[in-house]
Amino acid sequence: MKKTYSGACHCGRTRFEIDADLDHVRVCDCSICRQRGALIHRVQPDCFRLLTPLEDLTLYQFHTRTAKNYFCPSCGILPFRRPRTDPEVWAVNVRCLEAVDLDSIPIRRVFGSQYS
Repeated sequence: MKKTYSGACHCGRTRFEIDADLDHVRVCDCSICRQRGALIHRVQPDCFRLLTPLEDLTLYQFHTRTAKNYFCPSCGILPFRRPRTDPEVWAVNVRCLEAVDLDSIPIRRVFGSQYS
């Protein structure tokens, strides 16, 4: 069942909302995900609402430059991204969502390092 979650970066400058059924999170082993340590859940565009102008964030791209990694320019946290394997969806860092019991969400391992 979908629920609405509020999310933000560490300093609160970047804010967003999602509608999601947090039935799992993804942990990827690619170079950036491994170092970032994010727990990712993908949502469709109609389930993502950015409350901060996208232009206010810093964009980081590498390798094929298909993935778009958005960071808060103040605190450096990555609250969400557009993944290379499905650039139309939003991959949300569940660690940035309010009132989520991270230990209760099943983890799915993703092997993004195999696609580099």
